[in-house]
Amino acid sequence: MPWAQNYDPLGNPLASTWVAALPVVVLLGLLAWGRLRAWVAALLALGAALGVALLAYRMPPAAALGATAYGAAYGLLPIGWIVLNVMFLHALTVKSGRFEALKEQLVALAPDPRVQVILIAFCFGAFIEGAAGFGAPVAITAALLLQLGFSPLHASGLSLIANTAPVAFGSIGIPITTLAQVTDLDVLKLSAMAGRQLPVFSALIPLWIVGAMAGWKGLRAVWPVALAAGVAFAVVQFAVSNYHGPWLVDSVAALASLGAVMLVLKFRRGADQSPPRPRGAGSQWAPWLPWLVLTVFIFAWGTQPVKQALDRLAAPTFAVPGLHEKIMRTPPVVLTPKAEPVEFKLNLLSATGTAILLAGLTSGLLMGLSLRQLAGTWWETLLKVRASLLTIAAMLALGNLTKHSGADATLGLALAKTGVFYPFCGTLLGWLGVALTGSDTASNVLFGSLQRITAEQLGLSPYLMCAANSTGGVMGKMIDAQSLVVASVATNRPGNESQILRFVFGHSLVLAALIGLWVAAQAYWEPLQRTVVR
Repeated sequence: MPWAQNYDPLGNPLASTWVAALPVVVLLGLLAWGRLRAWVAALLALGAALGVALLAYRMPPAAALGATAYGAAYGLLPIGWIVLNVMFLHALTVKSGRFEALKEQLVALAPDPRVQVILIAFCFGAFIEGAAGFGAPVAITAALLLQLGFSPLHASGLSLIANTAPVAFGSIGIPITTLAQVTDLDVLKLSAMAGRQLPVFSALIPLWIVGAMAGWKGLRAVWPVALAAGVAFAVVQFAVSNYHGPWLVDSVAALASLGAVMLVLKFRRGADQSPPRPRGAGSQWAPWLPWLVLTVFIFAWGTQPVKQALDRLAAPTFAVPGLHEKIMRTPPVVLTPKAEPVEFKLNLLSATGTAILLAGLTSGLLMGLSLRQLAGTWWETLLKVRASLLTIAAMLALGNLTKHSGADATLGLALAKTGVFYPFCGTLLGWLGVALTGSDTASNVLFGSLQRITAEQLGLSPYLMCAANSTGGVMGKMIDAQSLVVASVATNRPGNESQILRFVFGHSLVLAALIGLWVAAQAYWEPLQRTVVR
């Protein structure tokens, strides 16, 4: 008989909400103000989550241990596998000298660091998000910015803030397509609704990251570049999401944004003046070789035919002991109670991290490195990031245990009881979901059904609130624990997560509140109600 989740385990909604929030408070508190290593903070928060699940929610011990193990495994594959191999590729570019050549070329093209952050963190990061997601954009762009001379804090923080606009349509549109599956809503309508919420903020993000880096005075000299990048991305994001669907939104919008930036830079230099060629750089394409190879592999691995072919070769699926069909979500979180299947798919061949590993090996050989050098560099990278892999595993174990114990739904239901303020608070629910799980897709799985049910009870469009779960969630991406760890590893500052969190938290909260106000305006302000999909 499956164990039914109880969303008010203490018989007092307020007390139950506080207990459900305890692990999150412990984690964020230790990261922000504690002097502990990140993996220690993560393990202590995981211990608090186990205590809450077993003692407050009366979760069966076998299910609690199964949820913990499943989350840890998911943390290592696909997320940890991506981080490890991205850092391996980065190490190869440094060893071969290509990173230094790329640095010279970017400095020659855009000597102003404010323009560099737009090109790399926003344009290139969005392009990678469209294909990979799961921390890859932050890892790659933060490492690039660090090599260009940015401080570790700025390289990390600015990459995290930039990785917001594309997240809802990342990984070939997975967050929106998954949201459609869990809510039984039309995927094209959900895509259109998200495409009527995010573009306002996509246009703003390049301006925002330059402001965060150099202050509003520092923005004055480069605002045309930032505005061109944001507006081009926003216009294409709206058009593709509304008239095509969620699958290619980020890739096309990122290319449009990059093109707009290059056009503005050419205009600012003068039509007859080309950028100076960096000395000693060799072929103009040579420094970009590893990243071009990476792009080819990532996009190939992101296509359904390739994924399906690789999964047919080797992708065993295991029912998680003690958890598979042993947990039942109950109303009002779902319409019909049912035991949830929980299976771990060991799809190592089709994993994005494997594509990145193969890109690294291919690039290394093309750059003249020997097989022995490649193996040695990979092992050195593994030793370097081992503590961070432990942190990611503990973070995902915490998020998964929170989900399966029902603590996440307790927090969600507290926000769902806000009545007329629900459009604002429901958007913050998506923000909370991503902050807890580290994934816009996971947040949509957690709260998608709840958003639809609550919206229909309040007479709101379910498309409005389900899309808001995803678009509000993107602003939580910069403060989730796994993203903080990825950023700290990419900038060679493992254990620096608390400083990064303090840098980005205010930006995350303000942007989430702004998008919440925008959704509320769409719900209640007559001129904007016409933009709501029904």
